[in-house]
Amino acid sequence: MLTLSVCAVSAPFFSTLRRTVLLFGSRTFMEQTQIHKPFTMGGKRPKYSTADEAVKSIKSGDQVFIHTAVAAPQHLIRAMTARASELKGVVPVHIHTEPGTVSAGAPYADPVYEDIFRSKCLFIGSNHRQAVNDKRADFVPCFLGEVPEFFRKGKIPLDVAMITVSPPDKHGWCSLGTSVDVSLAAVESAKYVIAQVNSYMPRTHGAGIIHVSHIDELVEHHSPLPEIGSPHVPHHIESVGKHIADLIPDGACLQMGVGAIPDATLRHLGNHRNLGIHTEMFSNGLVPLLEKGVITNHNKHILPGKCAVSFVMGYGDFYKYLNDNPLFFFAEVSIINNPRMIKWNKLMHSINSCIEIDLTGQVCSDSMGLKMYSGVGGQVDFVRGASLSEGGKAIIALPSVTSKRHGNHSRIVPTLKTGSGVVTSRAHVHYVATEYGVVNLFGKSIRERAELLISIAHPMHRETLEKAARERFGPSFRTFY
Repeated sequence: MLTLSVCAVSAPFFSTLRRTVLLFGSRTFMEQTQIHKPFTMGGKRPKYSTADEAVKSIKSGDQVFIHTAVAAPQHLIRAMTARASELKGVVPVHIHTEPGTVSAGAPYADPVYEDIFRSKCLFIGSNHRQAVNDKRADFVPCFLGEVPEFFRKGKIPLDVAMITVSPPDKHGWCSLGTSVDVSLAAVESAKYVIAQVNSYMPRTHGAGIIHVSHIDELVEHHSPLPEIGSPHVPHHIESVGKHIADLIPDGACLQMGVGAIPDATLRHLGNHRNLGIHTEMFSNGLVPLLEKGVITNHNKHILPGKCAVSFVMGYGDFYKYLNDNPLFFFAEVSIINNPRMIKWNKLMHSINSCIEIDLTGQVCSDSMGLKMYSGVGGQVDFVRGASLSEGGKAIIALPSVTSKRHGNHSRIVPTLKTGSGVVTSRAHVHYVATEYGVVNLFGKSIRERAELLISIAHPMHRETLEKAARERFGPSFRTFY
């Protein structure tokens, strides 16, 4: 018999709530946020099943949500894929999932199943990139922070949600673990919820604590979470990270992603003080700064004392570090990625990367010409939120050229490739960093922007970029660097 426990809520939490009410005042705004809403008891009586039994609830034509990133329930996914001969027109709905290969992470995206499964990607991961570009899967352009409303308002109705949870405690409460993001809304909105119970899933604090009475079927299967990332960072990326770190003052609040540039930046912040975290996602790079006392979250206005995050990926002992760790508060992306929330953290510094940027400052982050690569994610929300923050900076960071394997082409270009999406407009873009320095485009004319961006391009491409700029702006155009 499942019983309801009364959860103690810390004084800083109520302090944050009070400040949020004072800041926004609006009942409507507060009702739209989940940061202050405990997840209540549901009305379901879950049963334990095998994966094969549980996925029989999936019918032809169903839209099936799959938990995000390393929380993707691979045991359930394999069981669903094994039913392919019994199904038709099933639509898996998700952000990106891990592992990043089709065979390991998304077997239903294999071309042999194109008449059975057609994914609806809200962000494109590596295991769906080919399927989207081969027109076997669909991409939905969206701000990640708006996805929960897609589910709650029925814009993308969900028939089934497949998630991974930590083992329930004695009161029946379990955790969405590494990914609260859009997954909390999926659990609330789906008609039927199947949960893989995995003892390797960390029990994380925050809004992802749910009761088993919101779940229809529980499937026990224990396996390590995928490990994502690498401690190795190329030398030129280290230089990008150093330039970014030099922009960040003591007391700043940071948003960064997962990858070489965020890791390089974090490595150069060891002598900073009183940094805070309010970010969509993070990885291992944060841990040394927490252990050293560089990250304290003391100066944050939203969730002071906590690293506010939506989902995580990492490697090694990273997931063990998260387990039952009150330093981290996992919240939905409608909160974490909300510019109205982000801007209230003073000295908010957002660090985002891109595929290429043109000489006017237009940023492409989701595509390579007509070929889709990723998605919009939270970049625009954090760029805007950081720009509005008192003392904040919005930073776009990229290496100056593509890898040697991809031809060492300049990533600062005269114009974006035909078909490329403009994720972040030139009006939004302020700071741009490469290994050759940092420029601030805020308040600069189109011509001035071109001059500044060429100054941080790779030297072997500057002459070509100058020629293109002269053709656009006239023969008197020249750069000074």
